[in-house]
Amino acid sequence: MRISRLIRIILTSQALLFVLSACGGAGIYREQIDAAPDTPADISSVPDAVPRNEPKSRYGNPESYEVFGKRYYVLKSSAGFRQRGIASWYGTKFHGRRTSSGETYDMYKMTAAHKTLPLPTYVEVTNIDNNRKIIVRVNDRGPFHDGRIIDLSYTAATRLGIVERGTGNVEVRALTTNTTVTATASPTDNRTTNSHNNRSTGKEAIYIQVGAFSDRANARILKEKLASLSTHMVTVKHVVIDGRDLHRVLVGPIFHIDIADRIVATLNQLGVANHRLVTR
Repeated sequence: MRISRLIRIILTSQALLFVLSACGGAGIYREQIDAAPDTPADISSVPDAVPRNEPKSRYGNPESYEVFGKRYYVLKSSAGFRQRGIASWYGTKFHGRRTSSGETYDMYKMTAAHKTLPLPTYVEVTNIDNNRKIIVRVNDRGPFHDGRIIDLSYTAATRLGIVERGTGNVEVRALTTNTTVTATASPTDNRTTNSHNNRSTGKEAIYIQVGAFSDRANARILKEKLASLSTHMVTVKHVVIDGRDLHRVLVGPIFHIDIADRIVATLNQLGVANHRLVTR
């Protein structure tokens, strides 16, 4: 009985170690600044990840985990998952380190990190600014920077065209082995991309949702609390979801990622930590 209990303790400790030592580990996130390789690699021949049936990672799918004092709950399934927001990327800082799934991170492979998708999950990522598409295998946890929804490997981010700017406005769509996917843009595709120095999000505006209430009065209270941001930027939008009336408190429209970052920082200072980027 004691031996069985000891084995369970060891396995639990190993699982925790995998989560904390991966991309999302708080200690690693406080280390040196991330970067691209000193000598840019030729990634023109690197193919998209190919969706296939795989067992879930033994260590990468706890019911929940905590990073920087915030708890995240892992999804049971990726079926039907679709999300829009800001993508970032990670490179030399994590290259060769262990990911949350227990695999070694290789910045030259088509992989990604996500906070809640099951590991592994295959996703199609579309750069909304230039319409490029890639398919990556999610095998890690992150990103844990406010306002980011997915961390792409250096190679994946290069193919999507976001390495130089650091971030990009994307749509993430989970795939299954029988999901039909559209053709992927060539890494050397020269279609027009944004050249704004302040990193435009493209034609479609983004919003920061800071709350959703069934009672409109509560939504109005939060709106008044955020009046210091701008009387015109904070709005309450009524929506009906699954037959329920909801009043969303939105900050926007925002057309530049740098502005969104500054607003997120201000929200944190105001004690509004429950926020996420959305489009409407």
